[in-house]
Amino acid sequence: MSSPNAPHLDTDLAERVLVAFLRDETKRAGFERLVLGLSGGIDSALTAAIASEALGADQVLGVLMPSPFSSRGSVDDSLELAANLGIRTLVLPINDAMEAMDRTLAEPFAGTARDATEENIQARIRGNLLMALSNKRSALLLTTGNKSELAVGYCTLYGDMSGGLGVIADVPKTMVYRVATWLNESSARRRIPEPILTKAPSAELRPNQTDQDSLPPYDVLDDILQRHIERHEPADEIIAAGFDPATVHRVLRLVRAAEFKRKQAAPGLKVTDRAFGTGWRMPIAARLDG
Repeated sequence: MSSPNAPHLDTDLAERVLVAFLRDETKRAGFERLVLGLSGGIDSALTAAIASEALGADQVLGVLMPSPFSSRGSVDDSLELAANLGIRTLVLPINDAMEAMDRTLAEPFAGTARDATEENIQARIRGNLLMALSNKRSALLLTTGNKSELAVGYCTLYGDMSGGLGVIADVPKTMVYRVATWLNESSARRRIPEPILTKAPSAELRPNQTDQDSLPPYDVLDDILQRHIERHEPADEIIAAGFDPATVHRVLRLVRAAEFKRKQAAPGLKVTDRAFGTGWRMPIAARLDG
């Protein structure tokens, strides 16, 4: 999941920085415990590993919230991850909540086809459950989205974006894989289950969904994003480097369109040359042509 031009940072340094930042920010915010959602994917797995290292496994709660679209493997992988890390887990199926939302919205949605609206409702149900647990347990809720997703808006406001701190919000997807692989290789015992490292990334909000249904391959996407966000390269320079023009224009358009989401995102830990936040300035509303 990497390429020679993908964003690079020494994996051991990235892990140490993230652990130290998370420990400091949690204490500064007055929390002693952490909570996060476990999806069976690489992002939540790495976030959980960093959280357990930062505050200790006994201070971390991983919450599984399977839906009818969640694979058995994702649930099993999450439970295996939690066992490897020694963190506690809670399983809260969201089937009943989804059905309740369908009944509530049946009349206003009558005559319309199911689309991203229903997919986003799933993410927002999970966000509500996680925030409730955060409030009740006085635990800091960690978001698990990576920089690639945040850059192009592949995330749901008030859903998976809900939380107080984005641990890997400045870590591109290709770097997520590198750090996770390094964690396993540098440990006496594998912490992140192999299926999590090898499965196709998916939000599992509809049958057979993968991230690549909506996005370019992550090695391509991260290369374009690094050139544009960190090197300040415009579309014509990126295209001149050999990238498909349609792909470049689409990615840069997604970056512009997602600014309103990033303005509402949880603060993130900075590990690259240019993180979203104080080092990034873009109008919330922008023309989307081009």
